[in-house]
Amino acid sequence: MSNQSNSRTNRREILALTLGAAALLSLLETPAYAAKVSKASVRYQDSPKGGSECSNCKLFVPPNACKNVAGEISPKGWCALWVKV
Repeated sequence: MSNQSNSRTNRREILALTLGAAALLSLLETPAYAAKVSKASVRYQDSPKGGSECSNCKLFVPPNACKNVAGEISPKGWCALWVKV
């Protein structure tokens, strides 16, 4: 009977690890259909912050859009989602 108990535990552990890994992988990639956030929620401003501006951010989409922020943005703007190119 202990073999059955160990088998069940091992299956449960494998299942739990598989589900956990799948959940983590889903967090690594943002789907193209993901909803964009508002400018206010990311503290968007029309001016740069130091050397950081939308035009040198990985999320910038020329000429005036962002992959994650809704609406038009200024290439010279900045928000809290800024990521160095």
